[in-house]
Amino acid sequence: MHRRSGRLFGENRLGAPDPHLFLYDLREMGISRSVRLSRIVKTPDNFVKCALFICSSLTVFFVFLVIVFILSSSVPALKELGFKNVFFSTKWSPNVSAPLKGNYGILAFLNGTILTTIGALILGAPLGVGTAVFIDEYAPVWLKGLVFRGVEIIAGIPSVVIGWFGLTLLVPMIAEITNTSGYGMFAASLVLALMVVPTITTLSFEALQAVPEDIHDASVALGATRWQTVSRVLLPASLRGIAAAVILGMCRAIGETMAVQMVIGNARQLTFNPLTRTSTLTTRIVTDMGESHGVFRSALFAQGLVLLIFSAVLIIIVRAALKGRALSQ
Repeated sequence: MHRRSGRLFGENRLGAPDPHLFLYDLREMGISRSVRLSRIVKTPDNFVKCALFICSSLTVFFVFLVIVFILSSSVPALKELGFKNVFFSTKWSPNVSAPLKGNYGILAFLNGTILTTIGALILGAPLGVGTAVFIDEYAPVWLKGLVFRGVEIIAGIPSVVIGWFGLTLLVPMIAEITNTSGYGMFAASLVLALMVVPTITTLSFEALQAVPEDIHDASVALGATRWQTVSRVLLPASLRGIAAAVILGMCRAIGETMAVQMVIGNARQLTFNPLTRTSTLTTRIVTDMGESHGVFRSALFAQGLVLLIFSAVLIIIVRAALKGRALSQ
Protein backbone atom coordinates (compact mmCIF):
# COMPACT_ATOMS: atom_id res chain seq x y z
CA MET A 1 0.00 0.00 0.00
CA HIS A 2 1.39 3.43 -0.92
CA ARG A 3 1.97 5.38 2.27
CA ARG A 4 0.63 8.73 0.98
CA SER A 5 -2.20 8.02 -1.50
CA GLY A 6 -3.47 4.75 -0.05
CA ARG A 7 -3.19 2.98 -3.44
CA LEU A 8 -1.47 -0.34 -4.06
CA PHE A 9 2.17 -0.41 -5.07
CA GLY A 10 2.58 0.24 -8.83
CA GLU A 11 -1.15 0.75 -9.44
CA ASN A 12 -3.29 3.81 -9.95
CA ARG A 13 -6.40 4.70 -7.92
CA LEU A 14 -8.60 2.55 -10.14
CA GLY A 15 -6.45 -0.55 -9.42
CA ALA A 16 -4.92 -0.76 -12.91
CA PRO A 17 -1.17 -1.34 -13.24
CA ASP A 18 0.72 1.78 -14.19
CA PRO A 19 4.40 1.45 -15.21
CA HIS A 20 5.06 5.12 -14.52
CA LEU A 21 3.70 4.82 -11.00
CA PHE A 22 5.62 1.58 -10.57
CA LEU A 23 8.92 3.31 -11.38
CA TYR A 24 7.95 6.23 -9.21
CA ASP A 25 7.21 3.96 -6.26
CA LEU A 26 10.48 2.07 -6.71
CA ARG A 27 12.43 5.30 -6.82
CA GLU A 28 10.66 6.67 -3.79
CA MET A 29 11.22 3.48 -1.82
CA GLY A 30 14.89 3.45 -2.74
CA ILE A 31 15.28 6.97 -1.51
CA SER A 32 13.57 6.20 1.77
CA ARG A 33 15.79 3.13 2.24
CA SER A 34 18.91 5.14 1.56
CA VAL A 35 17.78 7.74 4.06
CA ARG A 36 17.21 5.06 6.70
CA LEU A 37 20.56 3.45 5.85
CA SER A 38 22.37 6.77 6.13
CA ARG A 39 20.81 7.33 9.53
CA ILE A 40 21.92 3.88 10.68
CA VAL A 41 25.46 4.50 9.40
CA LYS A 42 25.67 8.00 10.84
CA THR A 43 24.66 6.88 14.32
CA PRO A 44 27.88 4.96 15.14
CA ASP A 45 29.91 7.43 13.10
CA ASN A 46 28.67 10.32 15.23
CA PHE A 47 29.29 8.32 18.38
CA VAL A 48 32.91 7.56 17.38
CA LYS A 49 33.43 11.17 16.38
CA CYS A 50 32.13 12.36 19.73
CA ALA A 51 34.27 9.84 21.64
CA LEU A 52 37.42 10.85 19.75
CA PHE A 53 36.67 14.52 20.34
CA ILE A 54 36.35 13.86 24.08
CA CYS A 55 39.67 11.97 24.10
CA SER A 56 41.49 14.74 22.26
CA SER A 57 39.90 17.39 24.48
CA LEU A 58 40.98 15.51 27.60
CA THR A 59 44.54 15.35 26.29
CA VAL A 60 44.64 19.10 25.72
CA PHE A 61 42.94 19.69 29.07
CA PHE A 62 45.50 17.59 30.96
CA VAL A 63 48.40 19.39 29.28
CA PHE A 64 46.81 22.73 30.14
CA LEU A 65 46.21 21.50 33.71
CA VAL A 66 49.88 20.49 34.13
CA ILE A 67 51.07 23.87 32.84
CA VAL A 68 48.72 25.79 35.12
CA PHE A 69 49.63 23.62 38.12
CA ILE A 70 53.38 24.06 37.64
CA LEU A 71 53.02 27.80 37.06
CA SER A 72 50.80 28.32 40.11
CA SER A 73 53.07 26.18 42.28
CA SER A 74 56.15 28.15 41.19
CA VAL A 75 54.67 31.56 41.99
CA PRO A 76 55.26 31.46 45.80
CA ALA A 77 59.02 30.93 45.39
CA LEU A 78 59.31 33.67 42.78
CA LYS A 79 57.22 36.04 44.91
CA GLU A 80 58.94 35.35 48.23
CA LEU A 81 62.53 34.90 47.03
CA GLY A 82 62.63 36.94 43.87
CA PHE A 83 63.36 35.99 40.27
CA LYS A 84 67.07 36.74 40.64
CA ASN A 85 67.56 34.66 43.78
CA VAL A 86 65.93 31.64 42.14
CA PHE A 87 67.24 31.61 38.59
CA PHE A 88 70.58 33.46 38.89
CA SER A 89 71.92 32.20 42.19
CA THR A 90 74.11 29.15 42.82
CA LYS A 91 73.31 28.91 46.53
CA TRP A 92 71.09 25.94 47.30
CA SER A 93 70.79 25.33 51.03
CA PRO A 94 67.18 24.48 51.89
CA ASN A 95 65.86 24.91 55.41
CA VAL A 96 63.29 22.22 56.12
CA SER A 97 62.11 23.60 59.48
CA ALA A 98 61.94 27.21 58.27
CA PRO A 99 61.79 27.22 54.46
CA LEU A 100 61.90 31.01 54.14
CA LYS A 101 65.36 31.08 55.75
CA GLY A 102 66.89 28.83 53.11
CA ASN A 103 68.58 29.60 49.78
CA TYR A 104 67.08 28.18 46.62
CA GLY A 105 69.21 29.21 43.66
CA ILE A 106 68.99 26.73 40.79
CA LEU A 107 71.71 28.08 38.50
CA ALA A 108 74.16 25.30 39.38
CA PHE A 109 71.60 22.63 38.48
CA LEU A 110 70.66 24.45 35.29
CA ASN A 111 74.34 24.47 34.35
CA GLY A 112 74.60 20.74 35.07
CA THR A 113 71.53 20.01 32.96
CA ILE A 114 72.80 21.97 29.95
CA LEU A 115 76.37 20.65 30.04
CA THR A 116 75.29 17.05 30.59
CA THR A 117 72.84 17.27 27.69
CA ILE A 118 75.44 18.82 25.40
CA GLY A 119 77.92 16.11 26.33
CA ALA A 120 75.35 13.42 25.62
CA LEU A 121 74.65 14.88 22.19
CA ILE A 122 78.34 15.24 21.35
CA LEU A 123 78.75 11.54 22.06
CA GLY A 124 75.36 10.19 21.00
CA ALA A 125 74.43 12.21 17.91
CA PRO A 126 77.33 11.00 15.69
CA LEU A 127 76.77 7.45 16.89
CA GLY A 128 73.03 7.60 16.15
CA VAL A 129 73.36 9.27 12.75
CA GLY A 130 76.22 6.97 11.79
CA THR A 131 74.16 3.93 12.72
CA ALA A 132 71.28 5.23 10.59
CA VAL A 133 73.58 5.77 7.60
CA PHE A 134 75.06 2.30 8.02
CA ILE A 135 71.62 0.68 8.09
CA ASP A 136 70.42 2.70 5.10
CA GLU A 137 73.42 2.43 2.81
CA TYR A 138 76.00 -0.12 3.89
CA ALA A 139 74.42 -2.96 5.86
CA PRO A 140 73.29 -6.11 4.04
CA VAL A 141 69.65 -7.08 4.41
CA TRP A 142 70.24 -9.68 7.13
CA LEU A 143 72.35 -7.26 9.18
CA LYS A 144 69.83 -4.40 8.93
CA GLY A 145 67.26 -6.35 10.88
CA LEU A 146 69.84 -7.40 13.46
CA VAL A 147 71.02 -3.82 14.07
CA PHE A 148 67.44 -2.54 14.26
CA ARG A 149 66.58 -5.19 16.84
CA GLY A 150 69.59 -4.11 18.88
CA VAL A 151 68.52 -0.47 18.75
CA GLU A 152 65.00 -1.40 19.81
CA ILE A 153 66.35 -3.45 22.72
CA ILE A 154 68.38 -0.46 23.94
CA ALA A 155 65.28 1.73 23.71
CA GLY A 156 63.33 -0.78 25.80
CA ILE A 157 65.85 -1.07 28.65
CA PRO A 158 64.55 0.74 31.76
CA SER A 159 66.53 3.84 32.67
CA VAL A 160 67.25 2.54 36.16
CA VAL A 161 68.97 -0.51 34.64
CA ILE A 162 71.15 1.70 32.45
CA GLY A 163 71.90 3.84 35.50
CA TRP A 164 72.88 0.75 37.46
CA PHE A 165 75.15 -0.25 34.60
CA GLY A 166 76.79 3.17 34.75
CA LEU A 167 77.12 3.05 38.53
CA THR A 168 78.71 -0.40 38.67
CA LEU A 169 80.83 -0.29 35.50
CA LEU A 170 81.39 3.23 34.15
CA VAL A 171 81.93 5.09 37.42
CA PRO A 172 84.63 2.70 38.75
CA MET A 173 86.31 2.66 35.32
CA ILE A 174 86.38 6.47 35.13
CA ALA A 175 87.61 6.65 38.74
CA GLU A 176 90.49 4.29 37.99
CA ILE A 177 91.54 6.09 34.79
CA THR A 178 91.22 9.68 36.03
CA ASN A 179 92.03 9.15 39.72
CA THR A 180 88.79 10.87 40.75
CA SER A 181 85.57 9.68 42.32
CA GLY A 182 84.23 8.75 38.88
CA TYR A 183 80.98 10.62 39.45
CA GLY A 184 80.15 13.72 37.45
CA MET A 185 78.88 15.08 34.18
CA PHE A 186 81.14 12.86 32.08
CA ALA A 187 79.63 9.67 33.48
CA ALA A 188 76.14 11.15 33.13
CA SER A 189 76.84 12.14 29.52
CA LEU A 190 77.99 8.61 28.69
CA VAL A 191 74.81 7.13 30.17
CA LEU A 192 72.60 9.66 28.39
CA ALA A 193 74.42 9.12 25.09
CA LEU A 194 73.47 5.46 25.25
CA MET A 195 69.85 6.41 25.96
CA VAL A 196 69.46 8.95 23.11
CA VAL A 197 71.00 6.72 20.43
CA PRO A 198 67.75 4.80 19.68
CA THR A 199 65.76 8.02 19.21
CA ILE A 200 68.36 9.64 16.96
CA THR A 201 68.98 6.44 14.99
CA THR A 202 65.32 5.70 14.26
CA LEU A 203 64.36 9.24 13.26
CA SER A 204 67.54 9.80 11.23
CA PHE A 205 66.91 6.56 9.34
CA GLU A 206 63.37 7.73 8.53
CA ALA A 207 64.77 11.05 7.30
CA LEU A 208 67.23 9.24 5.02
CA GLN A 209 64.47 6.98 3.73
CA ALA A 210 62.39 10.05 2.88
CA VAL A 211 64.99 11.25 0.34
CA PRO A 212 63.68 10.46 -3.17
CA GLU A 213 65.34 7.45 -4.75
CA ASP A 214 65.88 9.40 -7.97
CA ILE A 215 68.37 11.70 -6.22
CA HIS A 216 70.38 8.73 -4.99
CA ASP A 217 70.33 7.05 -8.41
CA ALA A 218 71.36 10.27 -10.15
CA SER A 219 74.39 10.62 -7.88
CA VAL A 220 75.46 7.04 -8.55
CA ALA A 221 74.89 7.50 -12.29
CA LEU A 222 77.27 10.48 -12.29
CA GLY A 223 80.02 8.25 -10.97
CA ALA A 224 79.94 9.23 -7.28
CA THR A 225 81.17 6.71 -4.77
CA ARG A 226 78.90 5.49 -2.00
CA TRP A 227 80.49 7.78 0.57
CA GLN A 228 80.30 10.76 -1.79
CA THR A 229 76.62 10.01 -2.30
CA VAL A 230 76.07 9.83 1.45
CA SER A 231 78.09 12.90 2.42
CA ARG A 232 77.18 15.22 -0.47
CA VAL A 233 73.68 14.10 -1.41
CA LEU A 234 71.81 12.10 1.23
CA LEU A 235 72.92 13.91 4.38
CA PRO A 236 72.36 17.44 3.00
CA ALA A 237 68.96 16.40 1.60
CA SER A 238 67.85 14.95 4.95
CA LEU A 239 69.54 17.56 7.15
CA ARG A 240 66.31 19.00 8.56
CA GLY A 241 64.99 15.60 9.52
CA ILE A 242 68.29 14.65 11.16
CA ALA A 243 68.33 17.95 13.05
CA ALA A 244 64.82 17.19 14.32
CA ALA A 245 66.03 13.75 15.43
CA VAL A 246 68.93 15.27 17.37
CA ILE A 247 66.64 17.83 19.04
CA LEU A 248 64.19 15.13 20.08
CA GLY A 249 67.13 13.21 21.49
CA MET A 250 67.98 16.35 23.44
CA CYS A 251 64.45 16.35 24.86
CA ARG A 252 65.02 12.77 25.97
CA ALA A 253 68.29 13.70 27.66
CA ILE A 254 66.97 16.78 29.45
CA GLY A 255 64.10 14.90 31.05
CA GLU A 256 66.05 11.83 32.20
CA THR A 257 66.27 11.45 35.98
CA MET A 258 67.06 8.07 37.52
CA ALA A 259 70.00 7.06 35.36
CA VAL A 260 71.61 10.48 35.76
CA GLN A 261 71.02 10.58 39.50
CA MET A 262 72.93 7.34 39.97
CA VAL A 263 76.14 8.55 38.30
CA ILE A 264 76.33 12.36 38.56
CA GLY A 265 77.11 12.57 42.28
CA ASN A 266 74.19 14.82 43.39
CA ALA A 267 76.39 17.63 44.76
CA ARG A 268 75.06 21.17 45.28
CA GLN A 269 77.80 23.02 43.44
CA LEU A 270 78.42 24.86 40.20
CA THR A 271 81.19 23.26 38.17
CA PHE A 272 82.45 23.10 34.62
CA ASN A 273 84.70 20.14 35.31
CA PRO A 274 83.09 17.01 33.80
CA LEU A 275 84.79 14.84 36.45
CA THR A 276 83.38 16.75 39.44
CA ARG A 277 80.17 15.88 41.26
CA THR A 278 77.18 18.09 40.55
CA SER A 279 73.41 17.85 39.96
CA THR A 280 70.84 18.48 37.26
CA LEU A 281 67.37 19.95 37.61
CA THR A 282 65.69 16.56 37.48
CA THR A 283 68.02 14.86 39.95
CA ARG A 284 67.66 17.69 42.46
CA ILE A 285 63.87 17.48 42.25
CA VAL A 286 63.96 13.75 42.96
CA THR A 287 66.49 14.12 45.76
CA ASP A 288 64.69 16.86 47.68
CA MET A 289 61.00 16.37 46.94
CA GLY A 290 60.42 13.99 49.86
CA GLU A 291 61.17 16.52 52.62
CA SER A 292 60.13 19.71 50.85
CA HIS A 293 57.23 21.96 51.79
CA GLY A 294 56.31 25.62 51.49
CA VAL A 295 58.75 27.80 49.58
CA PHE A 296 61.16 24.87 49.41
CA ARG A 297 58.67 22.83 47.39
CA SER A 298 57.76 25.86 45.30
CA ALA A 299 61.43 26.23 44.34
CA LEU A 300 61.40 22.64 43.12
CA PHE A 301 58.36 23.45 40.99
CA ALA A 302 60.32 26.41 39.59
CA GLN A 303 62.91 23.89 38.39
CA GLY A 304 60.10 21.91 36.78
CA LEU A 305 58.94 25.12 35.10
CA VAL A 306 62.40 25.58 33.57
CA LEU A 307 62.31 22.02 32.24
CA LEU A 308 58.84 22.63 30.82
CA ILE A 309 60.03 25.76 29.02
CA PHE A 310 63.05 23.91 27.64
CA SER A 311 60.86 21.12 26.31
CA ALA A 312 58.37 23.54 24.75
CA VAL A 313 61.13 25.50 23.00
CA LEU A 314 62.73 22.32 21.65
CA ILE A 315 59.38 21.02 20.37
CA ILE A 316 58.75 24.34 18.60
CA ILE A 317 62.19 24.09 16.97
CA VAL A 318 61.46 20.52 15.85
CA ARG A 319 58.13 21.51 14.32
CA ALA A 320 59.76 24.43 12.52
CA ALA A 321 62.49 22.14 11.17
CA LEU A 322 60.00 19.54 9.97
CA LYS A 323 57.80 22.23 8.41
CA GLY A 324 60.78 23.67 6.54
CA ARG A 325 61.69 20.18 5.38
CA ALA A 326 58.18 19.60 4.02
CA LEU A 327 58.23 22.96 2.20
CA SER A 328 61.65 22.23 0.68
CA GLN A 329 60.39 18.89 -0.64
